[in-house]
Amino acid sequence: MALPVKLLQFLDRDSPRQQARLRQELAAGLMAPQARIAPKFFYDSLGSRLFDAITELPEYYLTRTEAAIFVEHLPAIRQSLGEDFTLIDLGCGNCGKAGRLFHAGVLPARYVAVDISVNFLRDSLQQLKRELPAIEMTGIGLDFTDQVQLPDDLPLPRRMFFYPGSSIGNFSPLEAEGFLRRLAAQMDASGGLLIGVDLIKDKALLDAAYDDALGVTAAFNRNLLRHVNARLDADFDLGDWRHVAYYNARDARIEMYLEACRALTTSWPDLADRKLRHFAAGERIHTENSYKYSPEGFTALLASAGFVDIRIWTDPRNWFALVFARPAK
Repeated sequence: MALPVKLLQFLDRDSPRQQARLRQELAAGLMAPQARIAPKFFYDSLGSRLFDAITELPEYYLTRTEAAIFVEHLPAIRQSLGEDFTLIDLGCGNCGKAGRLFHAGVLPARYVAVDISVNFLRDSLQQLKRELPAIEMTGIGLDFTDQVQLPDDLPLPRRMFFYPGSSIGNFSPLEAEGFLRRLAAQMDASGGLLIGVDLIKDKALLDAAYDDALGVTAAFNRNLLRHVNARLDADFDLGDWRHVAYYNARDARIEMYLEACRALTTSWPDLADRKLRHFAAGERIHTENSYKYSPEGFTALLASAGFVDIRIWTDPRNWFALVFARPAK
């Protein structure tokens, strides 16, 4: 019998209003001069599982490097978080990173897991609840990139936002500053932010991490079109598109695209008609940026967003950083 987990579904993808908003966002992106799909749409149930597979790839250094930083600096991380805190896990996925912290003895008074993939979140949180039944757990199905809607009964003191991985890189630096400011506004001086940041490094290493030999990242990227077909009732043929990813050193970011293998037209319903978008052979849909930072650059970004007492832990090769900061209040 499943143990009870409170799931607050602020993002109800089956509601007519939410469906309409998602359709409008997808359609507007596809009709833009540079067609685009926001990276949050990667994470339907299949996309979330494909990303879990990516983290196991030899080329994808990020997850295991971050995990090693947690192990190496666990006492300092525990001291920074303190006692009797609420951990708010943004983009929690399978809840695995928070779970490893909990199993290592870093135990919150309450765990709030936030993810856009509601069904995947429900399954992951149920499993974590079986492993750690003493921790109060709440799940929020939410697109948190615009606004983090927290439960009304969540106390303001001792809120610790947890944003591991490198998802902060999906925002441009200006967008990241605004996002971080919004987080700071939801904490008092007793709160904090524990965040993962991918660091600038060799182009060949970065290119391989986002275009693996097995093709799992390519499947993850192309699954976007399957998700768009379901959400927009579009008619993308996945076989018509190839995965493109490379490091843009000038802007310090990975860029990811889907490229049309031939000239084609795709369509989706628009009121009583169908909307058409023509793609030339070689034309691309932009699906993700992943900005990389220097430790100094990310420290400056946090400071400009209103954070102080910034502590940085890195691996011996300086490939990745785990950062803790408190809001200036």
